[in-house]
Amino acid sequence: MLLQVASNFVEGVDKAFFIIMGIGVIFLVGLTTLMLVFVFKYNKKKHPKAVQVKERMILEVTWTAIPLLIVGFMFYYGYIAFMPMRNAPDDAIQVTAVGKMWEWNFIYANGKESKKLVVPFNKAVNLKLISLDVVHSLYIPAYRIKEDMVKGEEGFMWFIPTQKGRFDILCAEYCGVRHSYMSSEVDVIDEDKFNLWLTIIDKKSNKEELPGFLVLKNNACTGCHSLDGTKLVGPSFKGLYGRSEIVLTNDVERNIKVDEEYIKASIVNPDIDVVKDYNKGLMKSYQTVLKDEEIQQIIEYFKTPDEK
Repeated sequence: MLLQVASNFVEGVDKAFFIIMGIGVIFLVGLTTLMLVFVFKYNKKKHPKAVQVKERMILEVTWTAIPLLIVGFMFYYGYIAFMPMRNAPDDAIQVTAVGKMWEWNFIYANGKESKKLVVPFNKAVNLKLISLDVVHSLYIPAYRIKEDMVKGEEGFMWFIPTQKGRFDILCAEYCGVRHSYMSSEVDVIDEDKFNLWLTIIDKKSNKEELPGFLVLKNNACTGCHSLDGTKLVGPSFKGLYGRSEIVLTNDVERNIKVDEEYIKASIVNPDIDVVKDYNKGLMKSYQTVLKDEEIQQIIEYFKTPDEK
């Protein structure tokens, strides 16, 4: 079976994997066979009287030294596959990878943002890893690289794409109810096409330029609440202000109109008035996370009409 060599790390990682797997299979078969031999050869019918076996120093040294050598052998191949991953070249393209519930965002040096990671063929790429909320893990299976992303800490991973095409990006750390939806892709294209793509910066809508939208985005609110009316974990933000909603207050239904007080209460105590058909307990309180000024910015964002 031919393996897809899509990055510069594939051969080293696969070699270490197959060596360790092969040694494991040898020991599994060998020890299982030896166990069965001993069961039949030294059973009670053939040896009704147990005999004490005296210690043998050569045997003790042998079964200590051989596993030590084998473990050292496996460690060596794991080490030489791992160490290059920690030494990114100085001329690597710098991209910030942001993980949040439940999406990826990739930010380039010129400010361009993308939901997928677009990179040039055969050029080193260095990803600065940032999480805005819980622990995520950026995993590119075809590249054999994976790195955890912890809020408050900055990590990195780098690679050289050696095949053109598209390759899956997954989150390998369970990060909440929509963890399985947290996927993206690496799109490897020719360098000239990449340079052209990089210069095209999508124009944001006027509403997305408001400070309140940035607060929502930086706190991963758009991972649970869509901007286009799609039903996600929570109600959509589209047309939110002034909308009538049926909420459950202490399991009693009541009709409310979304206003400033309701929005502020939902941010501070999200489980008091839960919109019908949505689950309680999924949203945490942002009372100690957001400042009063930021909450007001969010309210002003919702009060701004959606662009047509």
